[in-house]
Amino acid sequence: MGSPVADSFTVATFNVNGIRAARRRGFDHWLRARAADVVALQELRCPASEVGTFPGYSAAVDVGSVAGRNGVAVLTRVPADAVRSWVTHPPTARGLGEFAAQGRYLEVDLADRPLTVACVYIPKGGLPARLQRPGSMREPPDGGLRHARKHRFLAAFAREVHRNRLAALRAGREFLLVGDLNIAHTRHDVTHWRAARTMDGFLPEDREWFDTVLGTRRLVDVVRRVNGERPGPLTWWSWAGQSFAKDVGWRVDHQLATPGLARRATAAVADKEPSADERLSDHAPLVVTYGPLG
Repeated sequence: MGSPVADSFTVATFNVNGIRAARRRGFDHWLRARAADVVALQELRCPASEVGTFPGYSAAVDVGSVAGRNGVAVLTRVPADAVRSWVTHPPTARGLGEFAAQGRYLEVDLADRPLTVACVYIPKGGLPARLQRPGSMREPPDGGLRHARKHRFLAAFAREVHRNRLAALRAGREFLLVGDLNIAHTRHDVTHWRAARTMDGFLPEDREWFDTVLGTRRLVDVVRRVNGERPGPLTWWSWAGQSFAKDVGWRVDHQLATPGLARRATAAVADKEPSADERLSDHAPLVVTYGPLG
């Protein structure tokens, strides 16, 4: 075998919607079978003492301070050179302080490749006040508070990820942002995209924010680069009804790479289970294969 840097490698990002529940449903079997080199997880939703171990992997974990909510992890075959959470390395962008202890961001420098992988779980929002109609919403109207909270996060996070991307490049590393962004960017990322235009996660302001972090000199949506402007792959389906069986869903899980890394992407797939009974989560893992770095 060649040196690790000379080999192709795979990166998976997976919102497990509770790691304990996902493990009961078969997460460990998926992890062994997929054998990705890097696995980023969101929504662990448990105390640190109950995350457990992942045979064959070294785990960097931030469960956050909100009981039963959030939590991120990055699993690597080789222990990372460095690990940064917002607890150990507070964010510098103004506006992220209120989110720093919530277990939403974790960054690792890989030891076997010149790459920094950042895992994020962006807050789920809500509708702006102008779109809230009592009686037609699953959640009680809140005057747009959840929407405003999400967009406070987004505005500050765009500045933070820009700084982190530049820091990685200055250190001679490519940068990869993965995770559940709770936003579908284009009409190819939502089955019923016309109806979704008035839903949280596909609002014009959500998609405009996504535009600001992308660019030929910033970050590239790896799925779109590999698969082109065509529908899918989707990564989230409601637990309710026949959404999963009929493949009516969204892609809110993403891998956004610096251009040098994005050019090395050769395949991007969602590991959707064969049937609803076999689902590990309401999300499916998004897995990208990259060519050699270095």
